[in-house]
Order: sequence, then structure tokens, then C-alpha cells
Amino acid sequence: MPAAPRRHCFELVTETYPPEINGVALTVQSLHDGLIALGHEVGLVRPARPGEPVDEEAALLRVDGAPIPRYPGMRFGLPAGRRLMARWQRRRPDAIYIATEGPLGWSALRAAKRLGIPVATGFHTRFDDYVGRYGAAFLSPWVFAWLRRFHNRADATLVPTRQLAEELAQAGFGKVQRLGRAVDTRRFDPRFRSEALRQQWGLAGDGLAIIHVGRLAPEKNLPLLLRCFERLRAERPGSRLVLVGDGPARAALAQQHPEIIFTGTLRGEALATHFASADLFCFPSLSETFGNVTLEAMASAVCTVAFDYGAAREHLVDGVHGASVPFGNEPAFLERFLATALSGQHAAMGQAARTAVERLSPERVSRDFADLLAGLIPATRRAA
Repeated sequence: MPAAPRRHCFELVTETYPPEINGVALTVQSLHDGLIALGHEVGLVRPARPGEPVDEEAALLRVDGAPIPRYPGMRFGLPAGRRLMARWQRRRPDAIYIATEGPLGWSALRAAKRLGIPVATGFHTRFDDYVGRYGAAFLSPWVFAWLRRFHNRADATLVPTRQLAEELAQAGFGKVQRLGRAVDTRRFDPRFRSEALRQQWGLAGDGLAIIHVGRLAPEKNLPLLLRCFERLRAERPGSRLVLVGDGPARAALAQQHPEIIFTGTLRGEALATHFASADLFCFPSLSETFGNVTLEAMASAVCTVAFDYGAAREHLVDGVHGASVPFGNEPAFLERFLATALSGQHAAMGQAARTAVERLSPERVSRDFADLLAGLIPATRRAA
């Protein structure tokens, strides 16, 4: 009989975690829960939320944090090197995963290296791109160098796509490894499609429901989304645009575009129902490291239009599941979106998209993640 897989003690460090809603938080939660389901002992370090005590349990350490400007409800962790050193000396993990590059992440990386504990980092967010979209493009090279310095101190840097792995390796990032992403196809499923919700949206005639899910912020390239919708409305006046999410751009958008439906942040079945009830998912962002929402739309059997990078590069087949447009070509994006919407094939494309992602199980990603972390453990310790 083959030997049972060895159980390990892992620690995850992150500066964002549910109930915060963003791709990093949800990905880390999925990895955390997946390791536990595999039988590993898993600890979590994160900032305390407002009203929570800054304290420690066996499986959870809450540290001091502070609000992130322009990101209501989100916090970054303050440095906690001494607390982490003490925690990991009492209960030494076999390996540590650091998901974020903020002050907490840096202090965790230093503590892990001092104690000789293997550590992997996750490259989740293109902060070098974000600073440009918030009016500080001159800082982008410095931010990229700062990210490289952080990740090159780790024993591995995990990225979600082959494209990003190649890009970072060419830019001087060492020890880059790909860890694919998953989508819960039981949670995001076309069975949640609701004609009652579509009626609430006020769809008329041959109008189409266009959905966008994500932060309403400059990095999401929302002006292109609005241009796509205006072009579609010129052809199909009864169409509606549904924006799921919140962010600093919402107030101005709501004032300027009363015809748009704003839902705020949605979770669980409400989010799944909104996805499945749409006809097309329009995702013009140029700043993703992956874009989990692309897989969620595809799993919901929604025809998807996105730029050809991140999740779209990995999983979206142009002309089969929607449209995958050359990166940054906004005129082409606008034309391909309109052609796809008016083709009459969006329902069939959505069904093909659903079929394409049904194999992307969270369980498989969790096993790959556990294997990656276990592979960092020195052979002498693995055998102990």
C-alpha cells in the first residue's frame, strides 16, 4: 500500500481576509480551508478588524492594523516581528506562506528567515500598475523594484499564470512557481439564473444584461466599460448595465449615470444569482494578476469579454467562450464586445465557458499548494 501523505504544520500570513471582499482575501481563504480539509495543521495571521481584540489563539493570530486609504473597510497589518518570532518559536511551522507585501508581510518574511523556516510568497497584486492609475506613475519602477526585493528573499514566489511567471522571471524575480486558480462550480452555477431578477433590472425587448463585478475604482478601467455599454444601447436600447461592487468611483458614477444599476458588494447566493442572470460579463481591467471573477462568470455560463491576459489568457478561448482581446487594444475591445453581444451566440458561448472550467476544482489547487509548500521543507525535516 502507498504511504499516507505526510501531514504538515503550515502558517498563512495575509493583510486581507474575508469578510473583506477582494481576490486576495478570497484566494487565501480558499487555500487556508483547502489545507485544513487535507488534514494539515494550519495557522493564520491577519490584522484585527475594528472591534476585534488583538490577541492570539492556537490557529489564529490577530495583529494591529490601520485603514487603507481609498479602500473603505480594508486594513493593512502593522509590523509584528517580535510577536511572530515568539509564536513561531513556540510552535514552529514546517513552512510559511505570505500572501501580501505590506508591513505585516515584510515583518513575517524577516522573522521566517531569521528562524530558518521555509517561506513562500504570493504575487497577487500589481501595485506597480496601481500607482500609475492613481496619478503617481513616476513611482511605478520604484514599486516594482520593491516588490522584486521582497519576493526574492523568499524560497518561492507563487503566481497564478504561466504568462506572469515568464514576465517576472525575465524581470529578475527568482524561484517563481505557478499555482493555478480554481473556481467553485457548485457555488457559481447557471441554475441560479433568475427571470425575476432580470425583470427587476427592467430589461426590455431584445435588451441584454451586461454585468461587471469588481471594485469601482480607477484600476478597473471603467471608462471603457461605459463606452461598451453606450455602444450596445445604441443598438439595443433595452439593455442594462449592472455593476456589482463598491469603491471610490461609485458616487460619481451613480450621479453621472442614473441608468446604471448599482448593487453594492454581494456575497454568496446573491452574487451567484446576479452572475447567472446576466447575458455578458464585460471585464476591461488591465491591472489584474489573475482576475478570479473571469472564472466565476464562466462557471455561471456567462459569455465573457476580457483582455488576453491573466485568467482570460489561461482559460478563455476567443470566439468560443466570448472574446479575448489583445492586451491594451481598447478600440478592438469595444468592437469585439459589440460584435459578441449582437452575434446571437452569447448563450451558447456561455455554456461552452461553463464546460471549460468545470475541471478547475479547488481541491486540486489545495493539493498543489500543499505539495509546493512541502517541497520547500528540507529533506532532513520532511523525514523526521
